Amino acid sequence: MSYQQPQLRGPLQRETDPSDRESLVSGHEHGGKSSQSAAVFNVVNSVIGSGIIGLPYSMKQAGFPLGILLLFWVSYITDFSLVLLIKGGALSGTDSYQSLVNKTFGFPGYLLLSTLQFMYPFIAMISYNIITGDTLSKVFQRLPGVDPGSWFISRHFIIVVSTVTCTLPLSLYRDIAKLGKISFISTILTAVILGVVVTRTISLGPNIPKTDNAWVFARPNAIQAIGVMSFAFICHHNCFLVYGSLEEPTVAKWRRVIHTSILVSVFICVLFATCGYFTFTGFTQGDLFENYCRSDDLVTFGRFCYGITVILTYPIECFVTREVITNVFFGGALSSVFHVTLTAAIVTAATLISLLIDCLGIVLELNGVLCAAPLIFIIPSACYLKLSEEPRTHSDKLMACVMFPVGAVVMVAGFVMAITNPQDCTHGQEMFYCFPDNISLTNISHSPRQLTAQLSLPNLSIFQ
Repeated sequence: MSYQQPQLRGPLQRETDPSDRESLVSGHEHGGKSSQSAAVFNVVNSVIGSGIIGLPYSMKQAGFPLGILLLFWVSYITDFSLVLLIKGGALSGTDSYQSLVNKTFGFPGYLLLSTLQFMYPFIAMISYNIITGDTLSKVFQRLPGVDPGSWFISRHFIIVVSTVTCTLPLSLYRDIAKLGKISFISTILTAVILGVVVTRTISLGPNIPKTDNAWVFARPNAIQAIGVMSFAFICHHNCFLVYGSLEEPTVAKWRRVIHTSILVSVFICVLFATCGYFTFTGFTQGDLFENYCRSDDLVTFGRFCYGITVILTYPIECFVTREVITNVFFGGALSSVFHVTLTAAIVTAATLISLLIDCLGIVLELNGVLCAAPLIFIIPSACYLKLSEEPRTHSDKLMACVMFPVGAVVMVAGFVMAITNPQDCTHGQEMFYCFPDNISLTNISHSPRQLTAQLSLPNLSIFQ
């Protein structure tokens, strides 16, 4: 591997004003500039990606009361660490996550960060493809006159077609600011999906039997839940890209963008997690849409909206994977031919892997504990602790001292638990409550895998 020193894209401008209004870059070469509102939509769109679909499952893993507390805690850590990263950039005179870590810890740190920063969005791209195939295949099966067994509506065919027609063309953009309007559309569709989940909580929830101990305060798999939540909230891998796209970027402006973005994101995430878990309690799947019956037309519309949302989010993750490779191997610049070639290679690799995997939950857990945890908890705090000359009792330093060991525990323990205690995955199977003539809707404690496996009769959906 040939290592190229990360290149700064603009002169550092710093102020001594205590309000932290220093500007990291005066001119970013990613092209056009975006307003604060467009930056907010980009951040929210990055947060509300495939991870949100697993948040109800994280409530099942942690226990609902503790799960909600952990969700707020992870959102606060995300907000704090995103601002901390940009402050670290100001202290070190750098304008990318990679160059910040390189300046702070040298080549070993740079290599580790580059690996994590590539792995996280790349695995996220895989999860987006899995969701696209799962959700849209169920949508197309509901179209009149369509043969449910047709290969043309299979998840594999849908993943390939959506890649060629949508995600690859959008990923070929060089300017992340151009995705602002796309991110706005994705945010609107997310609100529609949330409306579908809330509606089904009211109409379907009372008909689903509640599992034993559904409202226990805490469960032993809370660390795995933190991994899923971290996957949902992380956007650190592209924060410098979004920051650099701002008009006259400053730390104060970035702080406003992040506070607004995380506030919107945590509201959506808490509502989604609460409604999803309230509906299915202990039967909640890693992919919430796997819990709904295929003959539910309202959920079919929600699946369609979510599939489109994921397709529109995919390019942001591809931007980051390409940026990492560009900085490591090409000194931060690509010709048009290499830009197209590299983008096509990344998208093709993600597509091929996603065709071989059909269980979303394990992807979310492993990506959360192996990549998201160090990117959110460990690396931002380590950089700030080494760069900052503030007193040890300063609030930012105290918080960083807490984040570092917590992140290490989540990373190690979460990985061990994800491997030794894998979740059930009833992918592609109808849940037992989709067969109301075959089971009594009373309080039961069987696992969803056991109940679903017992039923093989034709679907007699309660939504017909």
